[in-house]
Amino acid sequence: MKFFLTALFTLVVALSQGNATSRPNVVVVFIDDMGYSDFSCFGGSVKTQHVDQLASEGIKFTNFYVNSPICSPSRVALSTGQYPHRWRITSYLNNRRDNKRRGMAQWLDLKAPILARELQKSGYATGHFGKWHMGGQRDVADAPAISEYGFDESLTNFEGIGPKLLPLTEKPDPAGGAPIQGRIWADAERLGKGFQWMQRSQITTGFVDKALGFIDQAQTSNKPFFINLWPDDVHGPFWPPLDKWGGSKKALYQGVLDSMDEQLARLFDRIRKDPKLRDNTIITVCSDNGHEPGAGTSKPFRGAKTWMYEGGIRSPLIVWAPGLMPKESIGTANTTSVFSAIDLNRSLYALTSTIPSTTLDGEDLSQTIIGKSKASRKASLFWRRPPDRPGFSHGFKEDNPDLAVREGSWKYLVNLDGSDPQLFDLPRDPGESRNLAAENPGIVKHLDKTVRDWNAGMPKDGSDPSYSKTGALPGTHFVNPIGVGQDPWVIRDSKEKRYLWCFSEGDRAITIHTSKNLTRLGER
Repeated sequence: MKFFLTALFTLVVALSQGNATSRPNVVVVFIDDMGYSDFSCFGGSVKTQHVDQLASEGIKFTNFYVNSPICSPSRVALSTGQYPHRWRITSYLNNRRDNKRRGMAQWLDLKAPILARELQKSGYATGHFGKWHMGGQRDVADAPAISEYGFDESLTNFEGIGPKLLPLTEKPDPAGGAPIQGRIWADAERLGKGFQWMQRSQITTGFVDKALGFIDQAQTSNKPFFINLWPDDVHGPFWPPLDKWGGSKKALYQGVLDSMDEQLARLFDRIRKDPKLRDNTIITVCSDNGHEPGAGTSKPFRGAKTWMYEGGIRSPLIVWAPGLMPKESIGTANTTSVFSAIDLNRSLYALTSTIPSTTLDGEDLSQTIIGKSKASRKASLFWRRPPDRPGFSHGFKEDNPDLAVREGSWKYLVNLDGSDPQLFDLPRDPGESRNLAAENPGIVKHLDKTVRDWNAGMPKDGSDPSYSKTGALPGTHFVNPIGVGQDPWVIRDSKEKRYLWCFSEGDRAITIHTSKNLTRLGER
């Protein structure tokens, strides 16, 4: 009897381990501030040969979206499978005062459904290596550690709580002397335990090194692994290696992109050259939002980072899973399936045989991402502009619309007050250049109600004019800050009925002019 029980126990353990290791490994590469058309396989001018090779062995998706045109909420959506508005993260997380002013949470609530946590519970080894930016930056030092969200190991940058890599900088001396040395974001040393300084141009290598060691550990432990590899490339400021240094902003950006491609190659090759990993690993590669103006490109789309036109929210997506894909799908481009990061999240649950802990906004399109279907998301996709982030100038004068929805081939954008309705037939007009709203009143009426109903179900933030009436915002608040550290800022002083033109110093705004309108400077 004892022998029988021992044999039965051994069989159960073996079966459980077999089931665990047969579940696919997952690596999610989430690039920072890269334009839709920056990879050469999506039309970019920089030869990203290693990413291109990955695409040639997998599938490119050209109708993939992220759920926000800016960093933090885009990361929340990919991590949770839910619209980030539900968790009150609707723009980049900044210092405590600025987050509160914009009606945002200080960090992602630990109650949020995190894919990594559910995978960890089901037997996966889970690691996050790279940018976090979902809490624990600037003066928000009491945010939860990354490990509390379901990660066995983590290594991040200056925007997260836990061990981190911090950037040394190096650039050529215009006078021909030794390279000019420096460092940035030194204040982040206090955010979590452990930090290491290394050249900014090589920090992606630091994250890749950590990921490679983590893969080795998971294989030794006979565990499937889930890895977030989220480089802070190609976000500015741009510090490429000296041998890729360029004189213009665009040239510097392209040097960083080229270098990042080279650094990611070691991770791709490690998985590709190991048959056990190659046949049972999924790699996804996409960007968190559109490009920074003057750096990347998002052709043929209109707009860029922070904008709700396609250039801000359409992302290149590559899925590599040769062991799970039909041979006829490998090396192809899916140009018809419309879905987003919240759907990618839900699909990874399905592909790893994991059950979400709650209802998600994302839909299971697992068969689409591994090339066995061409299905699209059934429900509409929605966006709301980040609070106090009107967008960057791109040669068009419109304000960034407040709301957007995509349903089928139609994309509709409108302001909360109903002004400036815009309707585009995206397959025929991907550049959103011909507004068809006046010609299609029935479609406009339907989509307007659809997007407003969705927005009514989400918590308000500083993008809503009624938000300040709740008392959460003072009567004096920012009108048009367009980027971190970009001046001047304009502040509306409702009490005195004037505008204050300011420069920023830390979390303070120093007034340099006052004016009764926004079209000209007033008293200095």
